[in-house]
Amino acid sequence: MTRVLVTGAGGQIGREVVEACAGDDVIAADHATLDVGDRDAVLQTITSTAPDVVVHAGAWTAVDACEGDPDRAFRINALGTRYVAEGARRVGAWVCYLSTDYVFDGTKPEPYVEWDAPSPVSVYGRSKLGGEWEIDGTSATIVRTSWVCGLHGNNMVKTILRLAGEHEKLAFVDDQRGQPSFADDLAPMIRRLAVDRRPGVFHVTNQGAVSWFEFARSVLEVAGLDPGRVRPIATADLDPPRPAPRPANSVLDNAALRLGGVPLLPHYREPLERLVRHLRS
Repeated sequence: MTRVLVTGAGGQIGREVVEACAGDDVIAADHATLDVGDRDAVLQTITSTAPDVVVHAGAWTAVDACEGDPDRAFRINALGTRYVAEGARRVGAWVCYLSTDYVFDGTKPEPYVEWDAPSPVSVYGRSKLGGEWEIDGTSATIVRTSWVCGLHGNNMVKTILRLAGEHEKLAFVDDQRGQPSFADDLAPMIRRLAVDRRPGVFHVTNQGAVSWFEFARSVLEVAGLDPGRVRPIATADLDPPRPAPRPANSVLDNAALRLGGVPLLPHYREPLERLVRHLRS
């Protein structure tokens, strides 16, 4: 049996990872249990539990709030990852660090592969890239994902359904593209890569590239609502504008999985239908 420590175990992905590791000896450390920005607490937790694997999902993911408080963003996302790596070295644990599409600037016209050079444009993206730099990719796994949705926490599927219940017409940007990723599909792949101790960077998303406008229409369609209620707008027309810049292209090619012969996650419509049914039941 593998002993797995999950940081950020109360978050969208962390909760699903805990469930995906149900057959393992799991230590679930949420924010209330473990502040990853506290070195003493991180080292104490790791050395006292001596896990085989640490899935480091703990992060400050409030993109716009990070823009206004870069010190907090770097303390949690970058320095916190340094502490996790330090603790893991002490007990010989393998680290799987969860990163983001925000490490890219979004200007590439094609999907990003794992070997493209990062160039983040937001504090959040820079702090998560800082976390990547704290991890030795030859002896750890880095999983980049994007546009995460799921049953737990706040996400765009829940937001779209809520707005559809409050307003007749909706507006979403059509000049930001990405691949939605559903936490209950991500979690088993994260566990697989971590427990197999596969080194290096992996892009892990569901398949199907869309704009937020197209995604919002998909959500309404799956929910049995009229997708024609959604109109496209440009990011520049958002009112109020978002404090943190978003990459225009967040599409992550799952090249390392694909070229390595690892089956990819299904098209996003499959988990979207599952999630919407659950949320509306």
